[in-house]
Amino acid sequence: MTDYTPWKRDEIDSPCVNICVVHPAARICTGCFRTIDEIGAWSRMTPEERKTIMAELPGRAPMLQKRRGGRSARVRGGE
Repeated sequence: MTDYTPWKRDEIDSPCVNICVVHPAARICTGCFRTIDEIGAWSRMTPEERKTIMAELPGRAPMLQKRRGGRSARVRGGE
């Protein structure tokens, strides 16, 4: 019997977490924090371009913090 080793690409994996919802104001995915353009071009990017974007993603999370106005503020008493 032959050992089977699956083929693995030597690339940076996608940050996709299968929560594909684009934030209407920030225009980035609420799951992976990539822009629509970045998502669309991901498969054509070089490993260096992907690495650069991956390094930027954690800094984008604060852009999606929940607002304190609207219904949420009224329900919680305007915290």
